[in-house]
Amino acid sequence: LMTGPVSYWVVIPAAGIGSRMRADRPKQYLPLGDRTLIEQTLDCFLGQPGLNGLVVCLAADDPWWPELACAQDRRIVRADGGQERADSVLAGLQALLARGAGMADWVLVHDAARPNLTQEDLHKLLATLADDPVGGLLAVPVRDTLKCADAQGRVASTPDRSRYWQAYTPQMFRLGALRDALTQALGAGAVVTDEASAMEYVGLAPRLVEGRSDNIKVTRPEDLQWLSRHSKPH
Repeated sequence: LMTGPVSYWVVIPAAGIGSRMRADRPKQYLPLGDRTLIEQTLDCFLGQPGLNGLVVCLAADDPWWPELACAQDRRIVRADGGQERADSVLAGLQALLARGAGMADWVLVHDAARPNLTQEDLHKLLATLADDPVGGLLAVPVRDTLKCADAQGRVASTPDRSRYWQAYTPQMFRLGALRDALTQALGAGAVVTDEASAMEYVGLAPRLVEGRSDNIKVTRPEDLQWLSRHSKPH
């Protein structure tokens, strides 16, 4: 049994621009309720037991972040993100090491535009993986029938849905292992769409932890409209 809360760090990669939103600013700065998307996302972690600190990885010339109240929060460090998500996460891990994080410390990587994470899901992830040799991620079994398309946009096959999950975040791995996996995968030119795929690249099998399906990532305008109607109470 766990004795007390699991201690962990958080990395939020937020250097992208979210072009599909067709907005005048990166999507994490769009309003959701009375604040911005990224503020609601950070709220999921701030005030949680076990949180050592949090790094937000931003574009070097990001003019919006300094305007936010949370930019002054002592628990939050800003780091310059990179070209790809994996580059930003690596920069975040370096910033954590500079703050005194250890190679064996747990790190949770969470999307800046995923503000609806519940405390229950966060605690479930931490408790499930506390002693896991690899780590893992929140994920949701696929609900709908999947289709594999051919080059003409027609159905080539219907894979067995029961084996497929949608990968969500947070994704939780040990700092040193994640840094090594990301470095190796990037060095080899592998496609790294999330942290788990880097761990898989080096031969590890992250654990799937079933979470809520409303922990959605904002990628289109209608997602923001949906969240403004269904957001969890803070």
